[in-house]
Amino acid sequence: MRSIFESISLVIVTRPRLVLGVLVLLLVASIIGMTMLKMQTGNDTYLDKTTPKGIIFSHYEDTFSQDTLVVLVESNDPLSPDVIAYLDKITPGLENLQYVSSVSSIVDLVKQVNNGVIPRSSGEIKQLKEKIPSEILNRYIPSNLLSMMMIKLDVGMTDQKQKSVMTNVRSFLDSSHPPPGVTVTLTGNPVFQQEMGQELSKSMGTLIMGAMILMVIVMGILFAYVSWRFIPVIIVAVGLILTFGIMGIFGVNINTAVIAAFPVLIGLGIDYAIQFHARLEEEARKGSLSDAVRITITRTGPAVLFAMLATTMGFIAMFISPVPMIRSFGLVAIIGVSVCYVTSLIGIPLIAVLIKYKPKGKQGEEKPTKADIFLSKTAVTIAKNPVPVLMVAVLFAFIGLQVDPSIAVSTNERTFVPSDMPAKMSLDKVSRTIGSTTPVPVLVSGSNVLSPDVLQWIEKYQQNEASLYMEITGTTSIVDYIKMYNNGSVPATQFEIDEVLAKIPDGIKDEFLNGNTETIIEFTTKRLEMPQQDELKNQMINDLGLITPPPGISATITGSFDLFTTLISDIVESKEKMTLLGFVLIVVFLALIYRKIHAVTPIVPIICIVGWNAVAMIILKIDYTPMTACLGSMTIGVAAEYTILIMERYLEERETAANTLDAIRESVRKIGSAIMVSGFATFFGFSALMLSTFNMISNFGLTTVIAVLFSLIGAVAIMPAVLSVLDELIRDVHEIEDRVIHHPHQE
Repeated sequence: MRSIFESISLVIVTRPRLVLGVLVLLLVASIIGMTMLKMQTGNDTYLDKTTPKGIIFSHYEDTFSQDTLVVLVESNDPLSPDVIAYLDKITPGLENLQYVSSVSSIVDLVKQVNNGVIPRSSGEIKQLKEKIPSEILNRYIPSNLLSMMMIKLDVGMTDQKQKSVMTNVRSFLDSSHPPPGVTVTLTGNPVFQQEMGQELSKSMGTLIMGAMILMVIVMGILFAYVSWRFIPVIIVAVGLILTFGIMGIFGVNINTAVIAAFPVLIGLGIDYAIQFHARLEEEARKGSLSDAVRITITRTGPAVLFAMLATTMGFIAMFISPVPMIRSFGLVAIIGVSVCYVTSLIGIPLIAVLIKYKPKGKQGEEKPTKADIFLSKTAVTIAKNPVPVLMVAVLFAFIGLQVDPSIAVSTNERTFVPSDMPAKMSLDKVSRTIGSTTPVPVLVSGSNVLSPDVLQWIEKYQQNEASLYMEITGTTSIVDYIKMYNNGSVPATQFEIDEVLAKIPDGIKDEFLNGNTETIIEFTTKRLEMPQQDELKNQMINDLGLITPPPGISATITGSFDLFTTLISDIVESKEKMTLLGFVLIVVFLALIYRKIHAVTPIVPIICIVGWNAVAMIILKIDYTPMTACLGSMTIGVAAEYTILIMERYLEERETAANTLDAIRESVRKIGSAIMVSGFATFFGFSALMLSTFNMISNFGLTTVIAVLFSLIGAVAIMPAVLSVLDELIRDVHEIEDRVIHHPHQE
């Protein structure tokens, strides 16, 4: 490996312009690749569509849950003749818009019970209202102030088509001239997802700009002991562009998790750059620039490489998560840290050669900073008294690991987005009126779901669930419409059923039927917290085992209700597995690379830091989300970097130091400032996440900032204690071996 780094240093010193030219070409290619980036929102970020549950969910979404735009019509009387006439007037125009599949509202029901005629007086409408079953009426008139029109879009809509149809619907509604006192608002999940994507784009720019500004401030204040202190910021900017380009070229989409990964990459990237720059400064004071470049690349290159690879172990552990969002975070983090490492390895020495870098201070002078002196004294003090420090650290870690399972899990997508996002506010308005806007769909499949016995079973199951659970506010299925069109009863024969079905409009049948092999039962509920939703779902699943469907018929709860409740168990299960796998990968990696007992030393502070994170989350009342679920494995990666850098420098100094304490003193004195500067740079890079208006991202930012702070403590406080204890144990073992060899007959 050393020969590879020697070759890199030789090329940079002898052919700097060639290396610069290659880098410029890569930057141009990356800028082109950036234009190919796409934003990803919606359920694809939470559910793997290739799993059995994902396949059922996708089929349900494509067949029954076509994207639906909801037109909210607010007025003093949603059943007034003016409102009814307005809805009737705009229906044909909306139906004729491209990509609109069907439009339904209270108008369809009123016409159905009034021989296709719109009534002209409030009295007539009130009389007709009594003829419409309440379950069906409530779908369109959820309150005395609100009417809802459903605009179903074509199946398989691309984002571009969806954006186009929303623009057309908005334009049409803006020119529709609603009656005085009537307010019309377009909402629904497509609108929510579109606005979420727009907010994510804004948030990404804010976070990256915020992180870079914080980097400049930190470097200006803390990295003043070197020349050209802002070079690492340039290197990180280049690394970020290259990362964006690779993502665009290879089709890696941007989602909430990926956006959160960028400040993380900036933090880790500045870390690598600072390590190379600090070593270059140190070596440039001792000899020529070419020697400084060679020593920096050959000595710091492998050390930072091992630290970077150890960091990727934590990110690799994320790939076992069933949540696509977490896996995408891991993928982008791996791409990013790898690119930032290579950029720092080549970029820092290359810039130094091109600008004929001169160190700050006199040639041959090794002047430790005040931070170096303070950190080395602290490390030696701890190394002299390691046991009490380790006892306190391990105690708090043990407490954290014990309380971690009690931390709540939040998977409500609406709590992740900015509270003032218009689409969220309009959906909240609906949910305050009608309860949850996420129905509980039960997908019923079989050879003939329209047979009399199946329809009777559906009716029985609906009635049973509605009577058992106070959380359920209503239930609708094709059975309700069959009863509506058949004087309130389910026909007894297949022939009668077919006759009634022929009378029901296709738009309504399409909502509930897929031929005669599939149908859907929808339950509406109150606004429930996610644990309550999960409990209700499990009870309804149990009821399907008690009130069993007829032979050859299956029934499955699916949809977003099932998705986000399942997400809780996915997060709980995967976060523990990711953390455990991260530990295993780190241990195996260190054992393979170092092949000596010191390889285990970083594990102790890493375990402590993971435990301390849980304590901090409990104190700050932070819930787990799809983002913070990866905190454990990410912390393992970040903490591993600092502890490995300390261990690497300790092993280097141990070769010439007289004893353990001298090795610890020298290693911390020489690398302490660089680690503290890079640590605080990473700290402030991560803190940019807290600028996000997305609660999920800002909470993740807070937890990662805490994790970085704990990682620094683990590196400069816990590592010296562990190294001291380990060397003491090694010394004791050697003394025992000497006694056995030289005095075999003594006890």
